[in-house]
Amino acid sequence: MRASITSLVVALAVVCAVAQTRTARTLDIYVVDVEGGNATLFVAPSGGSVLIDTGNGGAAGSRDAGRIMAAVKDAGLSQIDHLITTHWHGDHFGGMSELSSRIPIRHFIDHGPTVEPQPASTAFLQDVYPSLYAKGTHTIAKPGDRIAVAGLDWRVVASGGQMIKAPLPGAGRTNPYCAGFAPQAADASENAQSVGSAVTFGKFRVVHLGDLTWNKEFDLMCPTNRIGTVDLFVVSHHGLPISNSAVLVHAIHSRVAIVNNGTRKGGQPDTMKILYTAPGMEDLWQMHFSLLSGQEYTVPGVFIANPIDDQPATMPVASMPPPAGAGAPPPPAHNGPAYWVKVSAQADGSFTVTNTRNRFSKTYSSLP
Repeated sequence: MRASITSLVVALAVVCAVAQTRTARTLDIYVVDVEGGNATLFVAPSGGSVLIDTGNGGAAGSRDAGRIMAAVKDAGLSQIDHLITTHWHGDHFGGMSELSSRIPIRHFIDHGPTVEPQPASTAFLQDVYPSLYAKGTHTIAKPGDRIAVAGLDWRVVASGGQMIKAPLPGAGRTNPYCAGFAPQAADASENAQSVGSAVTFGKFRVVHLGDLTWNKEFDLMCPTNRIGTVDLFVVSHHGLPISNSAVLVHAIHSRVAIVNNGTRKGGQPDTMKILYTAPGMEDLWQMHFSLLSGQEYTVPGVFIANPIDDQPATMPVASMPPPAGAGAPPPPAHNGPAYWVKVSAQADGSFTVTNTRNRFSKTYSSLP
């Protein structure tokens, strides 16, 4: 049964009793490398924490849980207050069992049962997940819900295929990009069910929509822009072109975007064109160099957290998609250290993005 919004507040009261004491005055966001999956950790100045997704499962479960735990350690956390699972695809929930064995998770949030039964997700939801959230609390999120994190205004804007009806504060203007929207084929997969969040810390705003797909972006953003503008966009769906339409990407006017892509997942030219031409976009950061981008559409190396281990001496300008079909080779192995991209935001709206591979960082001043 879905917990009420009151339960979210009760959950906050419980976690506040054991919250970490932090001296930082920043909202810290860790975009963790889980090889083309998703794991994004938010840590408020109050010590309250939210993890969105837990990366891959199977043989990669221990690897990805370890990479998340490295960020958790860097943040000084002893527990995860809220875990949002955006949807039931293995690259988003696969590491949950392993992670929960390493650190307490107090509150589990999702969109409800899967609409796309698969052996792995069915077994997990029936046999494993209930035993995990039995140790804490469980909420099925609905659009408009608020997740209680001291110091943050955390709004659920999408969940279970439904979108918020009323605009967020400061939003609600007519979206001029709706007129040129061309729908894609209807998406009946879990991607369209993704839990999407808009987070405000003082004047700083960030949006993370999981793998929400193209047509659902239209439902959220048209005819009026119900999100408004943001400073940071954690790019949807690993930068795949079945998400990231102009009605979303161009309307939110994000100053910075971070693509949580893999070496051969996300970063296709169609998506990169939309990101590069987005009004207000100052910089695009990538989790991995994308073979699908080639030189033509990739970003400068200082903005890429993880290169290819076996780096070729030369890189073609054109995109390098692999052969299609069952005989396609696996993506290049990434066996070296995994680096995250960290965002540290101030309440005045300024923020710094750091690539931990090369320690390159850039600060974005607050806007008037």
